[in-house]
Amino acid sequence: MTQTGERAAYGPRVFALAEDGLPTAAPRQMGPNCMRYLQEVVDSGLTSDMVQRFEEAFGREMGVKHCIATPGCTPALSVLAAAFDFEPGDEIIVSSVTDFGTLHGLIKENFIPVFADTEAGTINISAATIEPCISARTRAILVVHMTGLICDMDPILELAARHGLVVYEDACQSVFGQYKGRYPGTMGTAGAFSFDAEKTLGSDVGGCVITDDDALAERMRFVGQSRGGEMVPHFGRSHTVNGFAYRMTLSTAAITLAQLEVIRPQVAQRDRMVRLLSAGLATIPGIQPLPIPDYVEVYSCWMVGFNIDPEAFTCSAEDFAAQVLEEGIPGAGQGKYYLMPAGLKFLQDAAAGQRYPYSQPPASRSYHYSADNCPRARDFLETFIRWSSFCEKYQEEHCELAVQMVRNVAARNRV
Repeated sequence: MTQTGERAAYGPRVFALAEDGLPTAAPRQMGPNCMRYLQEVVDSGLTSDMVQRFEEAFGREMGVKHCIATPGCTPALSVLAAAFDFEPGDEIIVSSVTDFGTLHGLIKENFIPVFADTEAGTINISAATIEPCISARTRAILVVHMTGLICDMDPILELAARHGLVVYEDACQSVFGQYKGRYPGTMGTAGAFSFDAEKTLGSDVGGCVITDDDALAERMRFVGQSRGGEMVPHFGRSHTVNGFAYRMTLSTAAITLAQLEVIRPQVAQRDRMVRLLSAGLATIPGIQPLPIPDYVEVYSCWMVGFNIDPEAFTCSAEDFAAQVLEEGIPGAGQGKYYLMPAGLKFLQDAAAGQRYPYSQPPASRSYHYSADNCPRARDFLETFIRWSSFCEKYQEEHCELAVQMVRNVAARNRV
């Protein structure tokens, strides 16, 4: 393993803390019970039931039977992939525009990701873009609700039902959004969430999986948190599968429970402000904010963005993004690295060399990964500019200021 470039950075410290101008999520606004819950953990001598209390509270808020708390969303999706009864070489159709954490678990289980292209002019996949990807080896569809914009789930669920496929959701960027009265993460077999500090429900770290499937929930706890260990009489613990110890800590549970108690008004504020911001950006010639479908009743997000018309400006999208950052929008930049078929060199190499699981067997055909796999997603991201510092601290004046900053850059570079 050779590292040739700068190590990737994560978390709220990626963004400079502005003393004035636009707010950022960091430092977080903490729930009023945060210190009390943390003190409970300390006073209990680390015997508190805080993780169980968080799981019950989050499951209750989501209206589901089971919540399995994990150290993050990457572990959550890893636990979920390990709990599925799939075979190496089986295919999972996944959004082409997402974060690597979406894919880590299914790749570790030797499943093969097949990337669905996005709908034209959007950042999300749809039933129409998923259907051509279905093969005899397809077992599941992993839907990602990027930037809080919920995918049109009813057609996807209908398509999956016709083909006997599992649907599960990466809802890291859309917690407590609403699609036709339903929450992201509750519409498929299971849903995964992230509670990293910069996310909408921001804790120190953490994540979870939710489901109504009793057997799947038990399997996730067995494989994901008990390391696949079961007790054998007169022997002790025997590990029947290669499992994990992906358990949320007591301190993370305490913080996340306190944050959960104040999330509803924060999501409502984000929804109001992102719609106001989008309407303002739409008034700038050559700027196209992310379209908000009518079925997205609550737009819960921590990332916002827009596309530029390259014919309208003298600069590239990359240069435009750099100027937006310099103008004063923290975290502004492009997101080309979200194009997963182009961003996973180790997977490209494995597929090209037909290394396991791309050998035949267990694979049933050859695979090739590149930006050309998903041309609409590729072209969308070429002109897409986003900032990951949007938060509930935004007020109307911040939306107006952000719009003016983008307008200034547009004016300087207009053809």
